[in-house]
Amino acid sequence: MVRQPLMPMPLSNPGSVSMTERRTQHPLTQEERDERHQQVRLIRDSVAGLVAGRGGVRRARDLRYGEAGMDAAVWRELCGLGLVGLRVPEERGGAGLGMAEYVAVAEELGRGLVPEPLIDAGLAAAMLDGETLSEQLAGERLILPAGFNLQPGGDRPRMDGQSLHGQVSRVPLGAAADAWLVASDPGPVLVARAESVLLESHPQQDGSHLATLRFQGAPARAMNTVDARRALEEAALAGAAYLLGVMNAAFDEAVSYLKIRRQFGREIGAFQALQHRAVNLKIQLELSRAMINAAADALDSDWPVEEQRRRVSTARVKVSTAALLVAREGVQFHGGIGYTDEANIGLFLRKVMVLFNRYGSVDFHKRRYAGVEAAVGAGATTERTV
Repeated sequence: MVRQPLMPMPLSNPGSVSMTERRTQHPLTQEERDERHQQVRLIRDSVAGLVAGRGGVRRARDLRYGEAGMDAAVWRELCGLGLVGLRVPEERGGAGLGMAEYVAVAEELGRGLVPEPLIDAGLAAAMLDGETLSEQLAGERLILPAGFNLQPGGDRPRMDGQSLHGQVSRVPLGAAADAWLVASDPGPVLVARAESVLLESHPQQDGSHLATLRFQGAPARAMNTVDARRALEEAALAGAAYLLGVMNAAFDEAVSYLKIRRQFGREIGAFQALQHRAVNLKIQLELSRAMINAAADALDSDWPVEEQRRRVSTARVKVSTAALLVAREGVQFHGGIGYTDEANIGLFLRKVMVLFNRYGSVDFHKRRYAGVEAAVGAGATTERTV
């Protein structure tokens, strides 16, 4: 199957090294930086056009509380554009692009409240190989991760020969998957849908669901030993970028309402008190974007692992808390109507509530930041990324 290219022109010439490898070897020239900024802008515009063309927020509203929680046709379209394999190296069939491109895509998906699990599927793709990876990238199968998280703890099923026993809870959109990549005791294993896999679906605030998977001797295939840590860091940052898109859309929705709602003979946006609150929200947006870009730059470069993790945790804490503030303020700007289900502003708040602690809680990232800072301050040896 020939996949439609992500962009009308490749980031680098065929046979050349990836953007991340080039940045590791030597700093980019100004011309290369300008080329990459143009590439990111084109990708952003392409995804924004796709999201708007498929219905945007209206589509997200219509898909709420469905059994799958997503649209299979749109998912195949996202796969056809190469978005699932955006971070997969070219030699493995992916696009081989960097985190700057990834966070731009995630932000545009967040703006439209896109329910399809691109970030989760991308996390799984980073740990797949061979024909299974090809099927994931092409949209022929949807394989979602189960039990992978930066934060320690949670369920850990066990292998008995070629069979898996135990359970994994809180799997986002788990009921939509054809198979799951499960974090088991010996390592990642691939489990397909079968009678030996019992699934319970639990609805969430935004209309999506979390699944609980119970494995009763389910046939499982061990994957090659992989280090999921790097892929989890990238998923955590992409999740922050998705939240940035959500709060950007919530901010736009709130400002638009301030311009049309009239009180005391004038638009309420003309009142200085509300203008000051709106400016504060805009500042939170720009600070969040700056932290995401700084973290993406660190992950794209040969930075010490501790500094990469510090920046990812910084971005997660800032963006999660800022997104909650922006969405709540947006509801308050709308007044009583903001609390009704008919008002779109509530959709953004519900999405933020669901994603607030995804890929590590805010408290976890605060503690990790403090721990990393203490280790660096004590002169701990730093490891380099490969």
